[in-house]
Amino acid sequence: MSTAQGFIVAIPARYGSTRLPGKPLRLLGGEPLIVHVARRARDAGAAQVVVATDDARIVAALADSNIEVCLTRADHASGSDRLAECADTLGWPDDTVIVNLQGDEPFAPAAGIAAVADALVEDSADMATLAAPIESAELWFDPNCVKVVRDVRGRALYFSRAPVPWARDALARSRTSVPDDIEVWRHIGIYAYRADFLKAFARLPATPLERAESLEQLRALEHGHAITVRITPQVFPPGVDTEEDLARAERTLAAGVP
Repeated sequence: MSTAQGFIVAIPARYGSTRLPGKPLRLLGGEPLIVHVARRARDAGAAQVVVATDDARIVAALADSNIEVCLTRADHASGSDRLAECADTLGWPDDTVIVNLQGDEPFAPAAGIAAVADALVEDSADMATLAAPIESAELWFDPNCVKVVRDVRGRALYFSRAPVPWARDALARSRTSVPDDIEVWRHIGIYAYRADFLKAFARLPATPLERAESLEQLRALEHGHAITVRITPQVFPPGVDTEEDLARAERTLAAGVP
């Protein structure tokens, strides 16, 4: 059982995806993608599941689904900004634990969703997130795979699209594999924070590293806020960003959801 009793899962869902227009409402197994994500959140034991969206079409599509929806402004730069408006609108108390689950993760494991909420409760950091080991050099060097470097307490030192940490000597010899003597972690884009920090975070000005890497979590680090990083207890399958991803998700669903 999760130690973060009463946590909320909030799912930002933007209609205007560049690579997959109308993504939250694209059908997977005959149901909108966003319905699958909300179902995973419920399986994790969330006390409340809310879809935060900028589009009335998503509100209308979920009207008969028993999924709570919060309509937000369309001009938010990030999912966290959208959830901050949602927290204000729904009046969540300052100490409420909120998990930000991406709206394109139809196979997000319930254990992982609960784990990020637990990590926030068990650590005094302002935010919590998850990571998984990287085992291939191809993934390590892929800029679409975000890497995280942790300190000895398990808190984030840095997030990057670059292959970090840079194992100088090992990589001078070969770049075909991940060296055995370092930990290389892939960041999983799920977050937990309390409502008061979420709203404060959304008010912080964007920072140079955040803009350079296009990673909103760097805003928190650059402003001096701690992020605890827990290793996911269960694998997060790839999300859905493209038509190819959606086709792969259909095959995964047909084969039996992991």
